[in-house]
Amino acid sequence: MNPLCKLNKLQLEVCSITEKHCADLVSALKLNPSELRELNLSYNKPGVKFISGLLEDPRCKLEKLQLEFCSITGEDCAALVSALKSNPSHLRELNLNYNKPGESGVKLLTDLLKDSHFKLEKLQLEFCSITGEDCAALVSALKSNPSHLRELNLNYNKPGESGVKLLTDLLKDSHFKLEKLQLEFCSITVEDCAALVSALKSKPSHLRELNLNYNKPGESGVKLLTDLLKDPHYKLEKLQICESSQLRELNLNKKRIGDSGVKLLSDLLEDPHCNLEKLQVIRKLLKVADLWCKW
Repeated sequence: MNPLCKLNKLQLEVCSITEKHCADLVSALKLNPSELRELNLSYNKPGVKFISGLLEDPRCKLEKLQLEFCSITGEDCAALVSALKSNPSHLRELNLNYNKPGESGVKLLTDLLKDSHFKLEKLQLEFCSITGEDCAALVSALKSNPSHLRELNLNYNKPGESGVKLLTDLLKDSHFKLEKLQLEFCSITVEDCAALVSALKSKPSHLRELNLNYNKPGESGVKLLTDLLKDPHYKLEKLQICESSQLRELNLNKKRIGDSGVKLLSDLLEDPHCNLEKLQVIRKLLKVADLWCKW
């Protein structure tokens, strides 16, 4: 890499990047790593060990890393976390949407969030099979280091009643300054909505955006949330709360959602209140046999 190169942002989304390509890329970037601030390798198979090698370089000042749908496993999370622990102070955004970190990977990520030197502001874990137990670990970490995170995306996961309860308790923490929370298609109920509203009313909240699309809040849950939105004492500016019964069209052409995604969609299609009329998927990206028989 030319030492005079001042590359600040590199986007290689859906470029058929392999481990070998990634090794060559990282080797070049290591010659002059201090300028790069954003790296997007989403929808590739880049080999996380090479990316981790770049992140642990003390000259690396990467602020935004996007690894959506990169077949990341718990083992890959271990390599990422190890690298970030050795050089934790720069990264502000981490996108791991549509991966399979597993319980071990989530645990490692939450341990990293406890590090006071790690100042992540945006964490995306959409479609990562997050459970109530994972939420417990995540909330515990954020309680010990609450002041940096501004955006949390847990769309299309199953936090369960226990996970939602823990998240709402976290929102009551006066040191927690989350501004955007995404819980789309997370089986949120009327009771969960009541707990969320209670948490947001318990202190001057920093939350500006709340996404609860395609859940089951019921009329009473919707009323509680919309009343909160109207109240001038609270700072909520954007509320997304389209119920699953209102969903007519769903386009997943760019998403390879795998077995866990099939299960979530199957649950939706089995819901008697679901009125979905059009579902778009790419057959080669999704095992659809189990899904079609439910529709």
